Amino acid sequence: MIVIFASRYDQSAYSLAARWADHNASVITCDNLSITGWRHYLHSEVDSRAVVGGRVCPVQEIKGVLTRWPGVFQQELVQIDAGDRDYVAREIMAFLVSWISSLRCPVINQPTPVNLTGPAWRQEQWTYAAAQLGIRVHAAKRHVGSESDQMEPAVFSTRTDVTVVGDRCFGEVDERLFEQSRKLAKTAGVALLKISFSGSDANSFFLDADLMPKLSDYVADAVLEHLLTREARAA
Repeated sequence: MIVIFASRYDQSAYSLAARWADHNASVITCDNLSITGWRHYLHSEVDSRAVVGGRVCPVQEIKGVLTRWPGVFQQELVQIDAGDRDYVAREIMAFLVSWISSLRCPVINQPTPVNLTGPAWRQEQWTYAAAQLGIRVHAAKRHVGSESDQMEPAVFSTRTDVTVVGDRCFGEVDERLFEQSRKLAKTAGVALLKISFSGSDANSFFLDADLMPKLSDYVADAVLEHLLTREARAA
């Protein structure tokens, strides 16, 4: 069973689950987290239970998790009384961070306390990490005022993306950018990352990074292969 955690409004997540139907893929949203049946034991995965696809199942049946939403937001908790949504959202977020972190199956990407899809880095932090790896960067500038907090974007006439899935990279760029992208993903501790550069040549500048890139068919296939291959190696 493959679990995809996503926003209740993310139709692409349901399309992805349909694409992975042969591997019993299911989408879970914040709705699922308020259904009776969940059991989370920190030191006993055997006794833990999850509600996936409308049924209560042992956590050990889950062979991989793909997270496609950064957190739990009260706007999505329409089944909860409006006055309780903020509290419930915080409680579900804390639960998900603990639950996903405790899973022994492959997870893309591992959560951090404030971001379920990986490190909650701001543009300055991504830029600094890239610079530390020897990647060419454009100075990151932020304007902070009494009523605004705005990042000044780097201005380039072109933009080229590289998507990293584990050790594989996708994009039409120089091989050096592939290597730089793999290093940045490793530094961030993530298996799925999109990095944008100012061009496709080896001397292009780093622009930004995205922990929730759109998944083309071939990238989605690579994500599934990464989950299943890691599971097979762990068996």
